[in-house]
Formats: sequence, structure tokens, C-alpha cells
Amino acid sequence: MDTATTTTAAGQNECETESSSNWNWWPSWRPTSMSHLKTAESKILACIQNDLWARFVTLPNQNRIWTLTLTKKGARKPAEQAPKTPLVMVHGFGGGVGLWIRNIDALSRSRPLYAFDLLGFGRSSRPSFPSDAAKAEEQFVESIEQWRQSVGLENMVLLGHSLGGYLAAAYAIQYPARVSHLILVDPWGFPERPKTQAPEGQDQGTEVMKRPPLPRWVKAIAAVVSLFNPLAVIRAAGPWGPGLVNRFRPDFKRNFEDLFADDTMTQYIYHCNAQTPSGEVGFGAMAESLGWAKRPMLERVHQLPPSMPVTMLYGARSWMDSSSGHRVVQIRNQAPTTVILIDDASHHVYADQPEEFNRVVENICNSVN
Repeated sequence: MDTATTTTAAGQNECETESSSNWNWWPSWRPTSMSHLKTAESKILACIQNDLWARFVTLPNQNRIWTLTLTKKGARKPAEQAPKTPLVMVHGFGGGVGLWIRNIDALSRSRPLYAFDLLGFGRSSRPSFPSDAAKAEEQFVESIEQWRQSVGLENMVLLGHSLGGYLAAAYAIQYPARVSHLILVDPWGFPERPKTQAPEGQDQGTEVMKRPPLPRWVKAIAAVVSLFNPLAVIRAAGPWGPGLVNRFRPDFKRNFEDLFADDTMTQYIYHCNAQTPSGEVGFGAMAESLGWAKRPMLERVHQLPPSMPVTMLYGARSWMDSSSGHRVVQIRNQAPTTVILIDDASHHVYADQPEEFNRVVENICNSVN
């Protein structure tokens, strides 16, 4: 089990180390620190109504994974709830546990819920990652498995969004006995990058992903991804970094404006991504460019056991094309595979249409037990 102390949404563990403070060699230029991230996250977690256990889970290699455990109000620990398969939620690139604030209360009413910051993101440890795509993926996947062992979960409903969906699928291939149902939300990295791009209006072929135009923020990051770490532009902007996040990601403020009248969510996103580059380096090793994986998951999804149910959940207006989901249905043939589109939702389905997202995920969990 992990060695960290129990905390609540109202108060965080005061003994934690500020792991990136020494890296901020010019703190007046880049207005961030792990303390800033902790403060922004605390404001978000204060919205939680159910019982919350927030702590660092220490892995055998001493890396730490920042973890939330939620249970129905009045059940102090997961074991005190009815024995239902826990739901484990894995965020996407540049995200963290705070982005699930519209979902985790509702989804933890009937079963234990776990959400954690991926290794190299949010408040988790930020180690170095190898430059080899397979080895970088392995480091992510093994950190999830070591986290599972440390927490003591036998199996789980595993949900991953975007990059988290890619890693959840990779984990389920490697450790299928631990996954009761795999939920992939607008997952990144499934289709193979087309060898050539046909002119606009020309048939691209059935294997090429056809998707809506990329959002401005995606294009902005893609413009520098070949030269720098994907999030380097936020750090390079120094004191203008928070404003840059506000400008390119107004959806984060808009989707949470009834909870926070100020810039709490965009500040959280900024402080998640202005720290020591780590997880983004691992992502860069796995990515051909921002939109494509060097090891596309469609080439490996057949390795999932036929008995494992898979649900692929997409926003109907997402720039991530849902045709990959239908391709997974074809590849898995008779294996239980479902593709669901949520109307009026873009890539961040869980925040764009939280009530419908929660309803769909709750139904999936209830199908398990």
C-alpha cells in the first residue's frame, strides 16, 4: 500500500515536497511552481461533495503518483462500500485530476472511483523518459501497473481520455486480467498516419482518418512540436503564459464557468503544464506529430482478449474522428465493442456534456456489476 497521508479537499498534505521549485531558476520570468498548482487544484477539489482521499502513492522506484479516491458520502474508505468494481479515470495530454471535477462526484456515488495524475503530468513525479517510442510507452504502462499494485486493486473499469485512452488501451493489452471493461474517450493515437496527403476533396482512402479542421490551439502547438517539447511555448511565454492558455483554450473557462467565475480552470491548466517537462517528453517520443502515434493502436487492438468489453466514446463535434472506433469494431469482430457519439460535444466530452457523459459511463459501470 502507499505510504502517503490521508487528506481532504479542504486541506492538502503539508509534508509534500515541491519537486520542481529548484528547476525554476528564473522564477520571476515564469510565474509557476508546484505550490501554485497545489493551490489551484485545491480550489477545484473544494467543489467535491462525496468523501475524498487525496494522497501521493509511492511506487517501488520512489516515483509518486498523485491520486484521488472518492466514495459515497459517509463511506470513509472504499472497502466500506458495497463491493463493486472500482472506476479508474486516466486524463489526457497536459491534463490532471482537476479536469474531472464535473464527473467524479456523480460517478462515485455507487462505486469507488480513482483518478490520478499520469507519471510526468500534474502533481505526479516528473522523471526522465526514453526517446524510444516503445520504451516510453512501457514506462507509462508500468507506472500504471505499479500504481494499481500499490493501491491494492484487483480489477477495474478503466477509462482513459485522449492520450489517457491510448495508454489505457496499451495497459489493457499488457494486463488484461485487471480490466473488467475498457472505456476509451476520444482516444489519441489509434489510426496510422497517411503516407501522403491527397488534395482537398480527393478520396483519401478508407484507411485514412477524415476529421474536422484542427482547432487553433492544436495548430499552435503542432507548429513548435518538431522543434521543442509540445508545451514549451507555455513556458517560453513566461508571465504571458497564463494569458496564452486563456486565449487558446477559452473552452476550459467556459465549460466550468458555473463553478468558477474566475480563471481557476485555466490557471490550473497553466500550472499543470508550466512545470518541469517530463510526461510531454514521453508523449513526444511516442508521437509522429501531435496528431499521430508512431505505434498506432489500431495495429495492436486485436491483442485485447475477445472477452474484454470495450466502449469507445466520442464527441460528435470532436476533431478526433470516430471512424477509428468503427474500425476497432471491425477488427474485434464478434468481441463486445461499442461506439457511442455524444451530441454537441467536442474533444473534451466529459466537460462539454458532463450529464450525458456521466449517464453513459454509469450505465457501462452498472453493466459490470
